[in-house]
Amino acid sequence: MQWQDQAIILGVKRQGETSVIAEIMTRARGRHLGLVRGGRSRTMQPVLQPGNEVDVTWRARLDEHLGAFQIEPVQLRAARLMETATAVFGVQAMGALLRLLPERDPHPHLYDALNVILDNLHDPADAGELFVRFELAVLNDLGFGLDLLQCAATGVRSDLVYVSPKSGRAVSREAGEPWADKMLTLPGFLTAGAAKAANPESLSDAFKLTGYFLTRHVYEPRGIDISSARNGFVEAALKALRQPKAARQAESSKSG
Repeated sequence: MQWQDQAIILGVKRQGETSVIAEIMTRARGRHLGLVRGGRSRTMQPVLQPGNEVDVTWRARLDEHLGAFQIEPVQLRAARLMETATAVFGVQAMGALLRLLPERDPHPHLYDALNVILDNLHDPADAGELFVRFELAVLNDLGFGLDLLQCAATGVRSDLVYVSPKSGRAVSREAGEPWADKMLTLPGFLTAGAAKAANPESLSDAFKLTGYFLTRHVYEPRGIDISSARNGFVEAALKALRQPKAARQAESSKSG
């Protein structure tokens, strides 16, 4: 058995004295594990860092076997991902999200989204919005997608400001006002046709929204905790976004 694909390194685990088991996200075959012989060598260690984009060839006698990877570098972005807190925590947090999905289950849109976000993690304004949308996409692929297009009570598509914690559906201001204290806030930048970017308050609301449904539908039923990397990313993204715009741009240019 053999295949070739594009991939992004998610992590590695030591295997013996010289090898590692690499965990990658492939475009056509989803999250996949494989043995990399000589993966602990000086040549391969810089390549096998989380966030790097690679070309991979997988070989095994049978499809259900672990198999072995042959990996060639395409884009080594790991060094840049070590320059800001949002990037350091972001790459770890997205890896943790992808581990919620079944191994070898293809999700090409998540692969494409992961590639885009990794190139923008140095900018907290972009990184925060993209990460929230990534969480929404993972929830959808797990079967718990939110319906944020129209009001669950009236069907209107305007003035959507709440999300029902029970149904995960958007609710308009008028329909939800009697139960406002029980509703989750729907940030304006997540509504259809939104023209405004996230600010610290709306991004904080967005993190609370996705965190609530991830905890309710995924983490609690599986008996696991939300990743500490996500908590670190949320704190770093909000802290950076509260800085003056000029300071953020200067920091971004240093890591660019």
